[in-house]
Amino acid sequence: MPARTEELVKLLGCEVSDVLTVSGKTGQGVAELLDAIVSRVPPPPDQSARPVRALIFDSAYDDYRGVVASVRVIDGAIKKNDRVRLMATGAEGELLELGAFVPGPSRFHPLSALENGQIGYVVTGLKDIQACRVGDTLTLRDAPAAEPLAGYQQAKPMVYAGIFPKEGSDFTRLREGMERLKLNDAALSYEPEHQPALGYGFRCGMLGMLHLEIVKERLRREFGLDLVVTVPSVAYRVHLAGGGQLVVKSPLELPDPSRIASIEEPWVAVDIVTPVDYVGAVMQFLQERRGTYKTTEYLSPQQAILHYDAPLSMVIVDFYDRLKSLTSGYASLNYEFKEYRTADVVRLDILVAEEAADALAQLVYRDQAERIGRRIVSALKETIPQAWFVIKLQAAVGGKIVAAERIAALRKDVMAKMSGGDVTRKRKLLEKQKKGKAKMAELGAGSVEIPTDAYLSVLRRD
Repeated sequence: MPARTEELVKLLGCEVSDVLTVSGKTGQGVAELLDAIVSRVPPPPDQSARPVRALIFDSAYDDYRGVVASVRVIDGAIKKNDRVRLMATGAEGELLELGAFVPGPSRFHPLSALENGQIGYVVTGLKDIQACRVGDTLTLRDAPAAEPLAGYQQAKPMVYAGIFPKEGSDFTRLREGMERLKLNDAALSYEPEHQPALGYGFRCGMLGMLHLEIVKERLRREFGLDLVVTVPSVAYRVHLAGGGQLVVKSPLELPDPSRIASIEEPWVAVDIVTPVDYVGAVMQFLQERRGTYKTTEYLSPQQAILHYDAPLSMVIVDFYDRLKSLTSGYASLNYEFKEYRTADVVRLDILVAEEAADALAQLVYRDQAERIGRRIVSALKETIPQAWFVIKLQAAVGGKIVAAERIAALRKDVMAKMSGGDVTRKRKLLEKQKKGKAKMAELGAGSVEIPTDAYLSVLRRD
């Protein structure tokens, strides 16, 4: 084996005999491949004299050693026991161990130093998993670099959804799982949230629906959690009448309408690849979802690409499933954030027994408020059990009721024990029962318990 190939093998932390006996073969092809890599791929430029800068491209948490970060050293060299600083978060730590990744069960091969151009791992000793973000720049505390590596910026979530454990006792495991995922998923953000029927969980911000599905699946597989995911929503930009603006992620954060000058929602550029036979159905579907037509490209006589602009809120819920149904599974979808545009959005409040159920409030388009309100109160009517008084279900925008239903009261036959008597006596009993129900409705207006199934019928994605 040539000397430069032996040098590469040692750099990988392997033995020469391991390379020469791959899968029971001589391994000559592997040796030639490594030799070609060394001769044809140029080495990184010598920047060892510059201040240390290393890119963090992945990280994991070890219960005993703290945060273990995967780095690529761009400038300078780092050594064991160096005091380092993360330039974006400002966190400081000491390199308890560093080295290279190697094949095998151990995965880690300790080294005395990592020089510019090398990739390896560093044990930072940090216990705060939020302090070590993917994309951050690692430098020396006592001799820091002037600027971090270019290109890093905090990811901006576009889709928000509530994630709750099905069993309340699993909340601690869910919190630990979210912390672990955040460590190597810089785009994930979350904050605690509580809802009356679903208990304690997290309001999570993600880049899109695919990101949401990945987070949900990782929590299920890696931490064995059964989850309830509420309907996703987007972040609205609210311009206030007195100046200034705020970002609204939840209907409860929307200020009073008198303080609002305008509301903007995110729009995305949507590209749909579909067979030509389904172009008409897809265009009608996009029109229903408030899409704005741009252009059509024909890749072949059988296939076309439709370019649209559409509100992100119309794309994130069941858009993909409906698109697949319309095109017999042949269409493909891609969307990218484009800009914020003004939208006529209002808060739809749901009143149960004349008391607002905050967990059921939604941000909807004004012209769709009545339709969505009717759907919600109809769903609640089917799931909320009867009481001894009439339960009013109402959907309201501001002070205006846009949809209403009633759950009939349970009825007791007060005349069952009467063997006879004048009709006036029967009317007297019925009037007494009527007054009693009215009094119970007044006293029990805020005591109607909404079961979990009722919340899920409204909140959970269909």
